[in-house]
Amino acid sequence: MPAGTFVMGDSSGHRNPGDGEVPLHEVTLAAFEIDATTVTNDDFARFVADTGYRTEAETFGYSAVFHLALAAPQDDILGQPPGTPWWFGVRGADWAHPGGRKSSIEGLGDHPVVHVSHTDALAYCAWAGRRLPTEAEWEYAARGGITSATYPWGDDEPDAGGTWRANIWQGEFPRTNTLEDGFLTTAPVRSFAPNGYGLWQSVGNVWEWCADWFDPNYYASSPGTDPRGPAHGESRILRGGSYLCHISYCNRYRNSARSQNTPDSSMGNAGFRTVGV
Repeated sequence: MPAGTFVMGDSSGHRNPGDGEVPLHEVTLAAFEIDATTVTNDDFARFVADTGYRTEAETFGYSAVFHLALAAPQDDILGQPPGTPWWFGVRGADWAHPGGRKSSIEGLGDHPVVHVSHTDALAYCAWAGRRLPTEAEWEYAARGGITSATYPWGDDEPDAGGTWRANIWQGEFPRTNTLEDGFLTTAPVRSFAPNGYGLWQSVGNVWEWCADWFDPNYYASSPGTDPRGPAHGESRILRGGSYLCHISYCNRYRNSARSQNTPDSSMGNAGFRTVGV
């Protein structure tokens, strides 16, 4: 990415209370290089083959699987969060078994790796000689050079004109996905069209871990040049939304949308892309 200045935050009015997408603030960034796609299963497999690394999902023995993606015996379901019962904690779910122990990544080499925690992403980066993007770098790159737009392609909705521009949910969440975009879960990383900076699927498909700690009040005091996020926190930033986002449930498939989770969390709709050191 070229060095540049942009306005960071939500200007569309679609922000989610508590996410901290405002106030709008001007940010200047030094030039940086970012992956065109999220890290794929093939990429992560090379890392594991070279290092013998075991993800936190493998160490803990379980990870979070969306109920319609389950590929495991019922006995492998360890629980359901009361607020989001469409998620199952599934024994044996991990990056190589995204739906549970009856699933595999055969034929999914060009799909984004999932069930990787922030800790796992950092381990991959150390092996690859890369790093995670800051939240500001991520948003600048995702915008693709279009000022203050809601999405990487502009302000048109993802299905405007009858052509889907992102892998999100269609239908009635969380029970019925009409698959209008062609995918129930992940899509190959080079599906749909890249943005103006050549990034593929910065919104939809999978959430992407960023380097920053999460603080909903951070924007009010964020430095104007190369912000790095709060010095500490409990959760790390996730950006971009996923295949589960729907306007009725998780309207976070937008450039400015923010989410967060603890660094050891893993789930079937989160991955990452990397930045040059």
